[in-house]
Amino acid sequence: MSPRAWAELCVLALIWGGSFLSIRVALNEMGPLTVVAYRVGLAAVILWAYVAWRGLAVPRSARLWVGFAGMGLLNNVIPFSLMAWGQLHIETGLTAILNAGTAIFGVLAAAVFFADERLTLRRAIGTALGFAGVATAIGLDQLGALDPRSLGQLAVIGGTVSYALAGVWARKRLAGLPPQIAAAGMLTAATAIILPAAWLIEGPLPLPRAPATWAAIVYYAVIATALAYLMYYRVLAMAGSGNLMLVTLLIAPVAILLGAVALNEALPPHAYAGFALLAAGLIVLNGRGLRQSARRAGPVPRPLSPDGPSSAP
Repeated sequence: MSPRAWAELCVLALIWGGSFLSIRVALNEMGPLTVVAYRVGLAAVILWAYVAWRGLAVPRSARLWVGFAGMGLLNNVIPFSLMAWGQLHIETGLTAILNAGTAIFGVLAAAVFFADERLTLRRAIGTALGFAGVATAIGLDQLGALDPRSLGQLAVIGGTVSYALAGVWARKRLAGLPPQIAAAGMLTAATAIILPAAWLIEGPLPLPRAPATWAAIVYYAVIATALAYLMYYRVLAMAGSGNLMLVTLLIAPVAILLGAVALNEALPPHAYAGFALLAAGLIVLNGRGLRQSARRAGPVPRPLSPDGPSSAP
């Protein structure tokens, strides 16, 4: 990658790494669904303003808006809500570590739904390492428990599975759209879904009182969602999908450090061991770990949603 691509990749990792802390701050004053409603609603407004500034055509096809609705549900409403609820019960750093499993579930989802994404030996090894990492990060003694902490971890895992299915949906229903349009349509549909849900379950959307909550909302909606989506596609164009997978490895250390500094969080040793296994699995999936010794392993897997939005923490 070029120095510029590396720089933007690192900036993207810093932005998304900080989103976990900002969401946790907002959760001190608002419920998880309200947090998500603010996130997708404000980001949708900003992206449509960008679309208007660029002079891009607004899609009017009912079929496309059905596609946006499915994408908004799978890529925003479900994962954002599950992960926000999970953060009420587990550390921000652990949430980021488990979020790195998105790529693992994405490979499996692609293998199930697409004939050209078969599970090769390299992908099978990377996926197995990834699953071992997720299980280790959760803690083998916690896998059978049903306490709030274990349920919070399972909620985050559920979010990563939803991200993986979103990649499949995007490839089937949103291929060929400009990414800015796809992201704006997705977030608009997500807003239409989450607003009534938040109203019914948590009550009318409150205006935050604490300045820290306002700062958190602005950060995770404007910077970590709207701006990050636009930056994601810039980096994708410069670095390619295989190199872009590295952002997943960089996000977790940022979130762990911020959680330790700002929230005095301390993760158990097995969380770090799990992240190491997850990182190894992602490196194998990316092909970097085997490229020098086994060129026959095949090309780097392309992103599951080359023309649609990618998952964001």
